[in-house]
Amino acid sequence: MKVGFVGLGRMGEHMARNLVRAGHDVTVYDVRQEAVEILVELGASAAAEPGGVAIGAEFVFTSLPGPAEVSDVWQGENGLLARLERGALGIDLSTIGPDTAKAIDDEARSSGKRFIDAPVSGGVWGAEAGNLSLMIGGTAEDFEDALPVLAAIGDPDKLYRCGEIGAGSVTKLVNNLIGMSTNVVVAEAFSMGVKAGVDASTLFDVVSASSGDSATLAQWKDSVMQRDFSPGFMLSLGHKDVRLAIELAAQLDIPMPVTSVAKGRLAAALDEGWSEEAVAVVVRLQESEADVVIDGR
Repeated sequence: MKVGFVGLGRMGEHMARNLVRAGHDVTVYDVRQEAVEILVELGASAAAEPGGVAIGAEFVFTSLPGPAEVSDVWQGENGLLARLERGALGIDLSTIGPDTAKAIDDEARSSGKRFIDAPVSGGVWGAEAGNLSLMIGGTAEDFEDALPVLAAIGDPDKLYRCGEIGAGSVTKLVNNLIGMSTNVVVAEAFSMGVKAGVDASTLFDVVSASSGDSATLAQWKDSVMQRDFSPGFMLSLGHKDVRLAIELAAQLDIPMPVTSVAKGRLAAALDEGWSEEAVAVVVRLQESEADVVIDGR
C-alpha cells in the first residue's frame, strides 16, 4: 500500500521504519533532513514538503508533538487535507484533544476524504518493536480499512476502536493522566520509604509484587532505580497531556483536584530544565525537597 508519514521524532521514526519493513511504499517528511535520510536509506521516499507525502497515498500518518502542530499540518490551504486524494484515509498518531480531531474530521468529510485519531501508547521501545497499543476514534468502516497498516506499528491484539472520532484522543488522555500522575505519587511514597530506612530495591520488589504495582512503577526499574532519565517519553509531552486532560475535564465540568496537583509538580520539574528527560525525572524534585535519593543500583 502507498503510505505517507509526517513526523519522524523518536517514536515516529520507528513507526515509519516498521511500515517500510512491512513492505508498504512509504513517503516521509520531517523538518530534520537527517531523520528523512535514515528512512530513505531503508527504502522510503522523501517529500520536499508535508503535503508531498499525500500524493497518491491511500493512507497518511502524522506523529507530531501536540494539537497546534497537528492542526497546522492537516488543515488550511497548504495542509495535508488539501493534498489528500478523495477516499484516502488520514491517521493521526499524536496525543491531541478530541476537539482537534473532530475539527480535522469535519474538514476531511466535507471534501470526500477520511480521518481517524489513533494515539499510541508503549513508548519508544514499543514503537521500535512494533507492538504499540493504539486507541482509535472513527467509523467502524475506517477502522477496518486501516487495520492492515495499523498492524505494522501496533500489536494486532491491542488495536482498539474506542468509539467515534475523538474517542481515541479521550482514551489516550485518560491513560496518560493516570501514568503521569502516578509518577508523582510513587515519587512521594518511595522518598518516604527510603528516608525511613528501607532499601530502594527492596521497596521496588515488594511493591511490584503487591497491590501498589503499576505499569508506571515497572518503568522505574530502568529509569529511577538506575538513575537513568533518558527519555522514552519526555517530561514536556507528559505535562502537555495532563494539561489537555484538565482542559477536557473543565469542558465537562469534572473536578480534578489530584490531577491539578500532579500537573503542578510536572510544571515545577519543567522549570528545573528537565523538559527533554523522561517523565520519571519528576522524582528529582521530590528527592531534593525530602533530602533523599532513591537509588536501586
